[in-house]
Amino acid sequence: MAQPTTHAEGSARGSAAGQDIVLSTDGLTKEFKGFRAVNGVTLEVTRGTIHALIGPNGAGKTTCFNLLTKFLTPTAGSIRYNGRDITGMKPADVARLGLVRSFQISAVFPHLTVKENVRIALQRRKRGDSFDFWRSETVLRALNQEALQLVEAVGLSDFAEVPAVELSYGRKRALEIATTLALEPEMLLLDEPMAGMGHEDVDRTAALIRRVSANRTILMVEHNLSVVASLSDRITVLARGQVLAEGNYATVSKDPRVIEAYIGAGHG
Repeated sequence: MAQPTTHAEGSARGSAAGQDIVLSTDGLTKEFKGFRAVNGVTLEVTRGTIHALIGPNGAGKTTCFNLLTKFLTPTAGSIRYNGRDITGMKPADVARLGLVRSFQISAVFPHLTVKENVRIALQRRKRGDSFDFWRSETVLRALNQEALQLVEAVGLSDFAEVPAVELSYGRKRALEIATTLALEPEMLLLDEPMAGMGHEDVDRTAALIRRVSANRTILMVEHNLSVVASLSDRITVLARGQVLAEGNYATVSKDPRVIEAYIGAGHG
């Protein structure tokens, strides 16, 4: 594995958080017709860190991520968030606890402006699924200031009045993150945030993730190892549904088992 520049703040963030575990799994397992896509995964994510979940193709990353975000039900094992067992909970209920998967709410409407999209996400947080969600423009207009603050936070101030459909791919991702932040998550789960992006959008989105990680915990699945190295405080490597290695990038990138897994399967 290559050796990109690593996250300079990683050790400081991780050590400051100590052993304050915000999300953990114990023996997490998922079978599909006898095939174990995730097999006995035990994971601990420390509060206030950026934790990456990586591995070659077929490693079980996506399945594991879907288990953590409650889009799949585990065959065995448990998931705890802030000490509470959430194994049997639904995605919406987990989101209300502050564990939110970016892009899990379809809150980006292509023909509404950036500001309008974020405003609607704020409306959902403040008024839930009540029948007055779409009641009046006046109600939504009252949220303009907060919406514009979120738009600014993700670097889209110059695009506040631009329809989402006209944004570049990377800026659409920024908008999706803004709508997620509107839910005020304590922990943010990002599923391949750099997928499909060119270099310019990757750099912009990486900088955005670093900014929004302040006072939050982030768990992300990501294939771009340079991004993983630059952002992550801790990395869990999966292979064939099991935890292969854990540590910072410098540690896992030198692990012979990790090198063999990536050479044997390709970077994925």
